Amino acid sequence: MRRLVFIAVLIATLPLPIAGQELRLPNKPGSVKFAVIGDTGTGDRNQVAIANELASWRTRYPYEFVVMMGDNLYGGENPKDFDKKFGTPYKPILGAGVKFYAALGNHDDAALQRNYKPFNMNGERFYSFKPQGGVRFFALDSNYVDKAQLDWLEKELTASGSEWKIMFFHHPLYSSGETHGSAELQRGLLEPVFLKHGVNVVLSGHEHFYERIKPQKGIAYFIIGSSAKLRKGDLAKSELTAYGNDSEYAFMLMEIAGDELFFQTINQSGKTIDTGSIKRVGKVDPTPARTAQPVVPQAKPSPVQPGPRQSK
Repeated sequence: MRRLVFIAVLIATLPLPIAGQELRLPNKPGSVKFAVIGDTGTGDRNQVAIANELASWRTRYPYEFVVMMGDNLYGGENPKDFDKKFGTPYKPILGAGVKFYAALGNHDDAALQRNYKPFNMNGERFYSFKPQGGVRFFALDSNYVDKAQLDWLEKELTASGSEWKIMFFHHPLYSSGETHGSAELQRGLLEPVFLKHGVNVVLSGHEHFYERIKPQKGIAYFIIGSSAKLRKGDLAKSELTAYGNDSEYAFMLMEIAGDELFFQTINQSGKTIDTGSIKRVGKVDPTPARTAQPVVPQAKPSPVQPGPRQSK
């Protein structure tokens, strides 16, 4: 009898699967699997906590690359800083052959970072890459949206036949942050080009929180600037907000399978704080109010209720 009681107690104390730590992505063979981090370069325990979760989740979800939203290094940028604020935290992932693709933030030294080989910028402030047929990523320098960059973007988008066109850069075109808010200057320059050429998804950082924006003119916007920095209480719920979190550090996992993009946002403890999907609805004629390749939310997001407080 005592043996049975002991076994029952042992079973009761064994760790059980936690719903918040389950993979919510389909993890389909042949899909495009990637992670998203932003505002990372501190080298402190918060960055390390997210880096450890990135490595842990890759055992369940074998993402192939990571896109970085800028502010890749805060403070010094000598070789020791690159190691402390990038090489060491992400060593397990880098050692597994995962590639990182960086965009430049306002705290970054462009001359140094665009020539840092592990950032895969190949000496450029802005660039694109194609992980698979039908999907192309565009890294922009939102610090200086000059004519040279706009001309390059117009040319690249015109030549791209990809159904999924994903932009990533530092300053969010739409944001409910009280410290920064929407980057209206950059939006005025970039959004018309996005709409004309059917951009579907825009990923940004800069704001030290997570916010999923309601689709704007058919484009899905995500802010993930809390992968090492956090500005608690800075996210004021607005008409833009579908969901947000300014109380936990976070990163994202994403998967593109056919016409659907799935996302899962995870905190520093490995708990899922947001998940859902968006779907391409096919080509349409672009207008000033709609992109040529719009997306619409599909899966019911979880949690259902937005998290940030109401603005006063």
